Amino acid sequence: MMKYPKDYLDEIKLRVKVSQIVGKVVQLKKRGKEFIGLSPFKNEKTPSFTVSDEKGFYHCFSSGEHGNIFDFLMKTKSIGFGEAVKVLASEAGMQPYKFSNFDEKKNKRFETYKNIYKEFLEYFQKELLNSENSEALNYLKKRKIEINLIKDFGLGYVPWKDNFYDNLLKKYNEEEINLTGLFYKNEKSGKFINRFNSRIIFPIKNISGDCIAFGGRIFQEKKLAKYINSPETEFYKKGKTLFNLDKARACRSETNQVIIVEGYMDVISLNSFGIKNVISNQGIAITQSQIELVWRFFSDPIICLDGDESGQTAALRIAENLISLVNENNKIFFLILSKGEDPDDFIKKNGKEKFNELIKSKQVIQSYIWNMYLKNIKKNNPYEVSKFEKKIKNICFSIKDEILRKHILEDFLEKIRSLTPIQNSKKVFRDFIKKDNKILNETKVLHKQKNSFTKEQIKEYSILYVMLNYPDTVKSKIEELTQVKFSFEENNNLKDEIIKSNLNDGNLEKNKIKIREEFKNLVDEIEKNSSIKNIMSNKNPQEKEEIIDELLEDLKEMNQIKKIQFLESKIAKNLDENSYSELIKLKNQLNRE
Repeated sequence: MMKYPKDYLDEIKLRVKVSQIVGKVVQLKKRGKEFIGLSPFKNEKTPSFTVSDEKGFYHCFSSGEHGNIFDFLMKTKSIGFGEAVKVLASEAGMQPYKFSNFDEKKNKRFETYKNIYKEFLEYFQKELLNSENSEALNYLKKRKIEINLIKDFGLGYVPWKDNFYDNLLKKYNEEEINLTGLFYKNEKSGKFINRFNSRIIFPIKNISGDCIAFGGRIFQEKKLAKYINSPETEFYKKGKTLFNLDKARACRSETNQVIIVEGYMDVISLNSFGIKNVISNQGIAITQSQIELVWRFFSDPIICLDGDESGQTAALRIAENLISLVNENNKIFFLILSKGEDPDDFIKKNGKEKFNELIKSKQVIQSYIWNMYLKNIKKNNPYEVSKFEKKIKNICFSIKDEILRKHILEDFLEKIRSLTPIQNSKKVFRDFIKKDNKILNETKVLHKQKNSFTKEQIKEYSILYVMLNYPDTVKSKIEELTQVKFSFEENNNLKDEIIKSNLNDGNLEKNKIKIREEFKNLVDEIEKNSSIKNIMSNKNPQEKEEIIDELLEDLKEMNQIKKIQFLESKIAKNLDENSYSELIKLKNQLNRE
């Protein structure tokens, strides 16, 4: 019998709560973190049947029955596993799965991958606790990481020049071992070397709790990088994995907040003080995929990076990258530590109570961005304020939630207007505000007109407007524009003519007049309905190029989404291997971008 891919089953478990399925059969009542009700397996008057969404299982004390959502359906509906998967996939809003040889092979590879990691971890956990390696153990104890935490997080130690590769060869072949990324080949000797030699190792687990990678920390004075991570593999993608999320998600019934820190030691240190809702981004900039994964469990993540200048610069870049995703249900907060401090330092110095007080000073993402930008401008200089406004507006325009975008923009504009003292710049700001209101009013009128157009058409009109009116800007983008395929044939024809005009060595102005005559109705419509003209009017050449780049990327993303929707519609009727693989590829590509 062929197995369902583990990631497919895990996705169902993430989307569907146990209580959601059990509640259709059993009348459940909330009791603390769990639910309780009368057993569906045995007649009883006193409820002994419990359900835990955190742990993902049910347990019947009267009958001994125990299992997950799949088990429950199989036992209560008398159906097989495959049928249970189909029912729950539908409940989760997922398409039925059609098996292929590829799935079976991938499943087998993952089982081998897991087993190697399990053996590796168990072996080096023992090495850490071995008296001969007391130096590594003493280092952790000096950092106030006691034995219970070491065991809880599964920490280990890889001594210099261990022979564990040879041990693995007794059970697995070279290809299987090398796919894990645990070893690298020494080109001179031809031998495989443990990547984590002389390092304390931190197991990195997927959401199901399977070890899929390691972080390694040097603790001796050696000319080596302080931290290293496993290389990316088929089953480990750094930008889609978060350290300790598998354990921290158990806190979701108690709080909507989770603290995102930079390092493994920060996570462990906060845990030692009883703060369990903490995860780490493994030292990389937090990705959109990671924050969307966090939102499955916590609606209010708090990004808490080191308080030095580089940490705050990194935090600002993260904020600019993530603000496009926020909405009324999912927020992002930032926590600013003092210069030179990290969460590990702070809590050891000040304790849990002070850290919890610090958490209260968190800033919602838009406020954090505002305050960071505000620090670097002269507040009584209307010209610097004007430049500042452009930055803020560009950030606001990236927010996908239209209603939220509107309110954040209005809030920012109101704050901007109050920055310059009236006595110093009354006239400048009067004109500034007047101009701004004019643009907003024009945009409102255009918005009403644009209701009859699709998002793709509006985006295409914006690109065509830039091509028509800013030929110098698009000259360097000819290659990209040539490859772009518009959804509307007439728009494509106009685009091709403009490109030909740019490539033509003849009279450019004459060519422009000719194009405007040939496509008069379309050009009039573009000129009338392109709100981009208000944005382009006061931009420098570099900013104009950046805008055309953004427009092209947005259009590319729209086309990808359309393709994804088409494939989802197609596989709803018949899920074949090729369509599913293409769908996953497109979704992964979209997430990376």
